[in-house]
Amino acid sequence: AAAPAAEAPSQDPAQALTGIPGMDFSSLPPAAKRELSTVFTDEFCYCGCPHTLGACLKQHTTCKHAKRMARLSARMVADGGPASEVIVTLSKYYASFREPRTPLKVDPRMCQGDANAPVTVTEFSDFECPFCGKARPILEGFAKKHPSEVRFCYLPFPLSIHANAIPAAQAVLWARDQGKFWQMHDALFGQQENLKPEALPALAKSVGLDGDKLAAVLKTDKYKDEIEGFHAQGRTAAINSTPSVFFNGRAYDLGFQEGLLEHSMEDEVEWRANNNAWAAD
Repeated sequence: AAAPAAEAPSQDPAQALTGIPGMDFSSLPPAAKRELSTVFTDEFCYCGCPHTLGACLKQHTTCKHAKRMARLSARMVADGGPASEVIVTLSKYYASFREPRTPLKVDPRMCQGDANAPVTVTEFSDFECPFCGKARPILEGFAKKHPSEVRFCYLPFPLSIHANAIPAAQAVLWARDQGKFWQMHDALFGQQENLKPEALPALAKSVGLDGDKLAAVLKTDKYKDEIEGFHAQGRTAAINSTPSVFFNGRAYDLGFQEGLLEHSMEDEVEWRANNNAWAAD
């Protein structure tokens, strides 16, 4: 019997990642290299040129946008993201810059940073949400690291699935009116597992406020309309979970990692500086 024909050798996916001036992806695991190679060959550069990302990196070597996109893609595949998901995420992310922004009304008493900063990062958050608790130090650390570029604003968004979210929101708004919003904000997140109304006066006392006065406020509807206003803003912004974050009214969905937040901040600064467009290469 005739010997079976030999299979044609498959092209090494890593070839798409080599020969790119100024970029080295050799430290990626083999599986991540395969996924990144697919991204490079299937996704187009967001700079607007008629090239795939990989072709732009090798043929349009002055394009800084391709390099930024490649680094972002490499970070995603290194974290285990398959090429199909990375491509969808990239497409949504870059499309979000051209979509209408959501006008968000913030209270300067619930903001940190320069009011004239080019980027306002707004977070809709729930004090009983465990994901909000995990995101909180990352978001605040990011904002404090970039005081001239970022203004960070908090919007209470108590979810109906959390029994104590509304009393906690009432408490932080009352503390705001006493000049101690951020102190109460931190105290509430520090005691996420016990935010029952009867526990909140002690938290108020811990930050130097009158716990008895807070207890009396919690028995009223004093902040009902304001909380509904935050809910209305969230509905306008199509929020369905917390935390939900916006960069100058643009929905942010890359993930709560410092490097990803910085990447989006840099993109936002460029977009604004060029009158809602990417800078020419």
